[in-house]
Amino acid sequence: MNLDPMIMHKAEVLIEALPYIQRFNRKIIVVKYGGSAMLDEELKKRVIQDVVLLKLTGFKPIIVHGGGKEISKWINKVGMEPKFVNGLRVTDEATMEIAEMVLNKVNKSLVQMVNELGIKAVGISGKDGMLLKCERKYSKGQDIGFVGDIKEVDPKIIYDLLEKDFLPIICPVGCDEHLTSYNVNADDAACAIAEAMKAEKLAFLTDVEGVYRDFEDKDSLISELTVEEAKEFVAEGGIGGGMLPKLQNCIDAIMSGVSRVHILDGRIPHCLLLEIFTNKGIGTAIINSREERYYHGK
Repeated sequence: MNLDPMIMHKAEVLIEALPYIQRFNRKIIVVKYGGSAMLDEELKKRVIQDVVLLKLTGFKPIIVHGGGKEISKWINKVGMEPKFVNGLRVTDEATMEIAEMVLNKVNKSLVQMVNELGIKAVGISGKDGMLLKCERKYSKGQDIGFVGDIKEVDPKIIYDLLEKDFLPIICPVGCDEHLTSYNVNADDAACAIAEAMKAEKLAFLTDVEGVYRDFEDKDSLISELTVEEAKEFVAEGGIGGGMLPKLQNCIDAIMSGVSRVHILDGRIPHCLLLEIFTNKGIGTAIINSREERYYHGK
């Protein structure tokens, strides 16, 4: 019998995914969702499809999302004049109010998209259950307003949701001991949550394909780095400023017990599935030196 080659290719793809499904069954994966993938409705739908598929194949996914571009849009809409210190936006009381409103709006829209695919999601912020305990963050000693630096994570509420088979979707708003609200960098929030839960995987959806040896050379994408190689790469200073804090977050997460961290281009449709369920993937994976490179189920 002559089968259509396309059908056979689809079967091969499914078989390639099998060892990953077996290995990561019932394991926690934290997905930091942000960047341009949040602005394009078609991309947003595909990201949510990926996360739902991960859950249906046995993973325990957690989404931590940003919303910086949406916040900026609403600040402009109300005619507020942004202020900056050392290149960072100052989050005054009015800006914080808008940020919290917008982030909760984004949060519930993602919850609805997951629910529409037949999976029960629950949207929370870092204030719920005192999940993200913060203190005020300063930039080179200067006050930048209600921007939070995470000091402690209490993941009990996340464990409770996972135990009841809900998919947690978290927006990065925390509070201090006086219950004052703070806007938290979404990368920092995802990293802190993954560390606290000893997640098997942490995936950053970004606007770049991954880490390049030479950013100007698109053929120099690094598919995999051990944490030691990543440290050397940071020390060499051969990395663009925007990627530096992200890569440092990856290193911190690995050092705190996360097994693998992935940096992916969220603009590529189904990037999560391509990175997690194929042998080589499409982004950059940072792994503990004890981890096997390109897992093949052995």
